[in-house]
Amino acid sequence: MTTAETIRAATPGVEARAAAPSSAGASSVGLVAVILAATDGEPRALTVPVPGQAKGRETGLPSGPLVSEHPTLERGLRAWVERQTQQRLGYVEQLYTFGDRDRKAAGPGSDAVHLLSVAYLALTREARSAGETTSDLAPTWRNWYRFLPWEDFREGRPAALTEIEPRLAAWIAQSSDAKLRRQREDRVGLNFAGTWNEERVLERYELLFEAGLIPEARGQGGTADPADHAVTGQPMALDHRRVLATAIGRLRGKIKYRPVVFELMPPAFTLLQLQRTVEALSGIRLHKQNFRRLVAQQGLVEETDGITSGATGRPAKLVRFRREVLLERPAPGVRLTRSRRSV
Repeated sequence: MTTAETIRAATPGVEARAAAPSSAGASSVGLVAVILAATDGEPRALTVPVPGQAKGRETGLPSGPLVSEHPTLERGLRAWVERQTQQRLGYVEQLYTFGDRDRKAAGPGSDAVHLLSVAYLALTREARSAGETTSDLAPTWRNWYRFLPWEDFREGRPAALTEIEPRLAAWIAQSSDAKLRRQREDRVGLNFAGTWNEERVLERYELLFEAGLIPEARGQGGTADPADHAVTGQPMALDHRRVLATAIGRLRGKIKYRPVVFELMPPAFTLLQLQRTVEALSGIRLHKQNFRRLVAQQGLVEETDGITSGATGRPAKLVRFRREVLLERPAPGVRLTRSRRSV
């Protein structure tokens, strides 16, 4: 089978082997893509079905084999993502390499194959595939707070935290070692109980994993009661929820010093649409006047001749990203000033 045939044969959502392992305990390297968008003021992640997973964990991220057909990993990633999802990628950057102990390939005889994945963060505007359905097992865009509900402060303190914090307190108390108890208290205080740092998405996920509060902590066979999804989120295949948390944390940090948010915006948009997109990504409400003042001071946008129409209320001016800012400023990003509602 040729390299091209190997890619075409890969089942969507399953990280296929780059080469057949020669012995037990062999490792295989693949690629996984965290493809993010923001549609109508909501953050979205592209998900695909992953066969062979425990009940309730069949949803994952687009993934595929590492092959030599393309001169770079990024070009290969773009090619098979487009084939799998009919989604053309815009901004792409390498994220991290993942290789958890329980990361095994699905299928007969795969127990000996340990999967390593090079993850990429990709930003784009949502495109719906022909025939897309709303089934949990269909390739589709989903709000990423479905998987990480404790991260969304836009409407105030998330209800999930009211349930999570007592469980973390019980986990702290379980340890009979005073030093370990203190370490756990410090980590919970830093990531959950103290001043909320929206960038520490991965650290919070890791704490819930270590405390055994999410199904992924129980290995590939770990399942969850759907009634608990509102608290600890919908689980995902393999370690894909960890990959998603890593990507969101990276993006939340990056929007503050690089204008990557404009990769998610249409060619023309209103300042309110831009604010709602930044809020969707960061999970917090922003102070409207301060946000607009910052955008103006940074020279991030310029007015167009267009205005909104067909909506209730006063028409709003349409603006567009001012690309010259990339040459004018070393770090043209959107710093976040919270509204009181998000505190």
